[in-house]
Amino acid sequence: MQTPLELVFQNVEPSDEVKTLVDQKARHLETFFDGMTACKVYVRAPHKRHKTGNLYEVTIEVRVPGDTLVVRHNQTDVGQHEHIQVAVRDAFATMAREVKRWKDKIGGDVKTHDTPLQGTVTEIYHDAGYGQIMATDHRLVYFHENSVVGGGFGDLERDDTVELVVETEESETGPQASTVRKIGGMAFDPKAKRPH
Repeated sequence: MQTPLELVFQNVEPSDEVKTLVDQKARHLETFFDGMTACKVYVRAPHKRHKTGNLYEVTIEVRVPGDTLVVRHNQTDVGQHEHIQVAVRDAFATMAREVKRWKDKIGGDVKTHDTPLQGTVTEIYHDAGYGQIMATDHRLVYFHENSVVGGGFGDLERDDTVELVVETEESETGPQASTVRKIGGMAFDPKAKRPH
């Protein structure tokens, strides 16, 4: 991969055992397609249960040329996701299928010059914990404070430039970002007129 593996723990105590497992699984993904440029893994325990313990949610984002593949296994998927290793294993198994499906779909036609989706923060409500981004593809994308990585939601301001990953399934509010990262400059200006 072009960039190092990123692993983020939210409401979960980081462990070397999980870090090693994620690293092994990410390396295994590359055996299906060696052109992956980035892999980000989020391990969350969003709900606490008194009797059964935490049910873990694992989100994996893999950047491939011209696309980003996203898999999210949430706490309601499988009861066995009380065990963090099982949740990680299952999420990576699903991502392996996604990578194979993507590779079959594109065949040998891989574009390597595509840039990640970027945008500008147009609205941000720090007290309410959400905001909106005008993306370079001219979509207005909602984002929640939990989707901000590589810094903090509190550090974002209007007109900041960000890189984002949009969920494949739209929410009730329209397109929603699963990941938002503040960056320095933008390759494209979303306010510029579209070519006719």
